[in-house]
Amino acid sequence: MIIQSQEKYRPLYHFTPQQGWINDPNGLVYFNDEYHLFFQYHPNGTTWGPMHWGHAISSDLVNWQEQSIALAPDEYGTIFSGSAVVDWHDSTGFFGGQAGLVAIFTHHDHNYELDRAQQRQSLAYSLDAGRTWIKYQGNPVLEHKELIDFRDPKVFWHQATEQWIMILACGQTVHLYRSPNLKEWTFLSEFGEGIGSHDGVWECPDLFPLVVDGQSAITKWVMLVSIGSTDEYVEGSRTQYFIGDFDGTTFTPDASSYKVRWLDYGRDHYAGVCWSDIPAEDGRRICIGWMSNWKYANLTPTELWRGAMSLPRELTLEQRAQGITLIQQPVQELLPMRNKILSLEHVTIADIQSKLNTLLLESYEIHMTADIHSQFALKLRTSQHQATVVGYEGDKGEIYIDRTDSGDHHFHPDFAGKHIANVHQDQSVIELRIYVDRSSIELFANDGQVVITDLIFPDHDAQGLDIQSLSQDLPVASFHIYQLMPS
Repeated sequence: MIIQSQEKYRPLYHFTPQQGWINDPNGLVYFNDEYHLFFQYHPNGTTWGPMHWGHAISSDLVNWQEQSIALAPDEYGTIFSGSAVVDWHDSTGFFGGQAGLVAIFTHHDHNYELDRAQQRQSLAYSLDAGRTWIKYQGNPVLEHKELIDFRDPKVFWHQATEQWIMILACGQTVHLYRSPNLKEWTFLSEFGEGIGSHDGVWECPDLFPLVVDGQSAITKWVMLVSIGSTDEYVEGSRTQYFIGDFDGTTFTPDASSYKVRWLDYGRDHYAGVCWSDIPAEDGRRICIGWMSNWKYANLTPTELWRGAMSLPRELTLEQRAQGITLIQQPVQELLPMRNKILSLEHVTIADIQSKLNTLLLESYEIHMTADIHSQFALKLRTSQHQATVVGYEGDKGEIYIDRTDSGDHHFHPDFAGKHIANVHQDQSVIELRIYVDRSSIELFANDGQVVITDLIFPDHDAQGLDIQSLSQDLPVASFHIYQLMPS
């Protein structure tokens, strides 16, 4: 067991590696009742380095068992991001007529003939349910003679056209390809020019269908595209989404997609992609992201490890006042982790404040509802000199996380700050679900209409809570706190 002083920032219920560096989630796939999480991994250091695929397995999306390294650098280069699928009908011929797991990933190395980096797509497969991997002898299976940024393949089976589809990040756009067997790929179309944010290189795309409001008669396609950090872009790396239609060849965006729409309004949810092959009887689309930002990812003040994953989130589409909106909710598997600490109904700010004064908590969930016109500020992970503020201002229709005084932030000038999102006030209450861990806060507003994810690095003794408002008599419909303890 590693001593506590070295582990003060390690989350209790977010995935981190035992040691080393992680960034993008990769190869998310469900097979044989197990969720597989692969991830960009540097096992020999706590800053970005030669990329491997690390690996963890879970039966419940909460408790993870780290496995041996899945993919290591080879003669074709280091192992960049990608995806994994279940080849149910053995289209590859790797599995002797049975079903098996195939990983599709980017090989990154240097082209000495052209004296530049090169990125090519390759395959690996597993004959033992993901425990060990064999790289395909025909690698690479897809390359481009001109593009340098040519990476992060996300692959899925498109039932309507009975073919594999790959969406691939290509600089400032994405390319779509098709294949009958994951080995030979044919270009289909390109998307991205003149639409969305282009403040950084496009990375880690995903493309998937969702029904609107749970009605199977109305299906739209959602495209996720992450954008990398640049010196000029103060927010750093973020993830945007588009809603539209996909016919097996071309993605056509809805008119609403011409306005940039962010998956998360914080600074620390990047490269989010979804699990493949979740059974139809489950029917959920579950996403996870890397909780960091390329502005300062190599500098955060952890010691034996660096980098964490967000909570897994279920994605749905709902018709809201502002149009069809991507909704995010923490997965239901978190509910058994709850231990109720405080439960209040129909109280005032003063009532809540008196109860919070006696609490010291490190990792927990707050769920509250109040009138849509309210104004209040929750001070979390507080000590004499530190506090992270989660607030709502009804007159502006804004929620925010203010980490200006949240703890250690001197490692980068862009870390401290207040991150704001607008909430469409299309109902009578504001509902907030706040997940606090040792080094992060994830804020879900109005049933997941808006999400803000931020890292924080408070001292270990910053465990106080407080709530403030312009009116101590402000009514609050409900206020609940749960301590969260994974098994």
